[in-house]
Amino acid sequence: MLVSMVQMLRDAREQGYCVPALGCGNEHQARACIAAAEQASSPLILLVIYEVIPSFETIGRGVLRVAEEASVPVSVILDHGKTFEQVMHAIRLGFPDVMLDCSALPYEENASRMREVVRVAHAVGVGVEAEFGHVGMGLGTGETADHSVYTDPDEAVRFVSETGVDALAVSIGTAHGAYEGTPELQFGLLTELREKVPVPLVLHGGSGSGEENLRNACRMGVAKLNIAHDLYCGALRALEDADFTGNGAYDLYNVVFRGIEAAAAHAIDTCGSAGKA
Repeated sequence: MLVSMVQMLRDAREQGYCVPALGCGNEHQARACIAAAEQASSPLILLVIYEVIPSFETIGRGVLRVAEEASVPVSVILDHGKTFEQVMHAIRLGFPDVMLDCSALPYEENASRMREVVRVAHAVGVGVEAEFGHVGMGLGTGETADHSVYTDPDEAVRFVSETGVDALAVSIGTAHGAYEGTPELQFGLLTELREKVPVPLVLHGGSGSGEENLRNACRMGVAKLNIAHDLYCGALRALEDADFTGNGAYDLYNVVFRGIEAAAAHAIDTCGSAGKA
């Protein structure tokens, strides 16, 4: 069933687990992620990024349709929207949640743009995620994130109060993409953010961030964990292990499906969301 992530994340925050938010570039990938969620009876969020898919209109509609058919609660969110126009496109398509990423901008400009998105989105019952602090791209060492800025807890409280966002992505040491190593997450900062910020916290850049790091983050207050790269790696591993001799190549899409499904199941286990649907 297609739902907003807002109540989903409030429940996760209150009950001490995390909802997996999995990158989704097409309907086939969405079905694989949902299959894992249904098997585990887990809530699920599907992430759709405007720029990385051939047609946001076509793929967005397909992912929404698959989510509606699911037997567990599934949200579909515009991830890292870059413009107000992209956000409005997602809302018109029927996305129950949106994210406008203005985290690289100065505080006042970020807050101003988010206030406008919240005003419009909330008027039609759509949830809004913002990013405060900035999650950069992974570096070779895995120790830091390129151009990342850690989230200041007191400024985050002010930001949430001034914008009215429903969920806040914070920066505590993860990065988007892959690392050559394991990042050092700032768990003391996460604890302070969880204590002070009144809305559910989101962690971007979950892929490759270390199993124990992520399990600790989920236990310590992250309510939504974004993972994308790991899903594609799961598909690649499945392809590498597959036997395509004879007529085996006809099983290509099933192999990819199973690889993504396995990676999604692992993410659900990491988040501790099994049985929470």
